[in-house]
Amino acid sequence: MTRRSLPLAALTVMLAGCSADTTGYPSLAPRPAETIGFEEPSTPPPAPPRADPALDARIASATTAQASAARAFDAGATRAEALATAARGVAVGSDRWLDAQAALAELDSLRAAYGDTIAPLEDLAAERAAALQPAYPALDQALEAARATSAAQTRRIDAIAAMLKPA
Repeated sequence: MTRRSLPLAALTVMLAGCSADTTGYPSLAPRPAETIGFEEPSTPPPAPPRADPALDARIASATTAQASAARAFDAGATRAEALATAARGVAVGSDRWLDAQAALAELDSLRAAYGDTIAPLEDLAAERAAALQPAYPALDQALEAARATSAAQTRRIDAIAAMLKPA
């Protein structure tokens, strides 16, 4: 029986030698790629805008035109307010009521003229956006101020119109 067990023992030793791992088992610790989160990487801050004298000149030209149109609107609004105050409580269709309505119509055209001065700034902003250029603070501020003035003009017209009896 020892003769039989010798080949079996030799076979067992040979098989055990083939299955031996000399490098060891891999680590179960997280791999470097597994430690990366799913958050988006933070974007770097935008570069500060460079001064653009040509753009600054176009902005200045547009704001000068806006100031002139705003002064014309203010003068028309003062006149319309005076006429609306004089027409308060009078009958619809009377001369004073008609004068106030005509002043309101003129005031509406003055507001439209001011709105036309905003278009060049909006065109500049659209051109910059189409060219994928960064925001230009002076242009953004001029647009914001122009839109605020336009909204204030609309509120002023509405307040004057509210003084009059509806037709």
